[in-house]
Amino acid sequence: MTVPAKPYKIPESVLVVIYTPAQDVLLIRRADAPDFWQSVTGSKNTVDEPLTLTASREVYEETGIDCRPGTPLSARLRAWNVSNVYSIYPQWRWRYAPGVLRNTEHLFGLCVPERIEPVLEPREHDAWQWLPFRQAADACFSPSNAEAILLMPKFLE
Repeated sequence: MTVPAKPYKIPESVLVVIYTPAQDVLLIRRADAPDFWQSVTGSKNTVDEPLTLTASREVYEETGIDCRPGTPLSARLRAWNVSNVYSIYPQWRWRYAPGVLRNTEHLFGLCVPERIEPVLEPREHDAWQWLPFRQAADACFSPSNAEAILLMPKFLE
């Protein structure tokens, strides 16, 4: 029996900055790159998957924080209507179809009432920390993630 190959990732993703009203930001550390602190990120599962669904699914999968439709936190997940197009890091290009070199990333924010202890997916992330937003931006490996965190105060509820 042949195991079907995993489909290529869709080069359209979300980045979700999780923050508190006190402007603390949750960062999670990649298990496959221990110096890489980041916000929640993830690609669409299907081309027609709504971005808000992608964002809520990725938040739940990566942190256990449930902001999926119908939950109390769902209204706190907001599209920021900002997108970044960036070159896919060489070490992760194998996940995409041959010749795909760029990804479009859509920014979201999730304002939680207070610091929540996340439940990480250990194959993806192995540590977490809450930091004041400027320190969180400085700790991110990705320039676009750092820029997104610095935008957060404009979206405070």
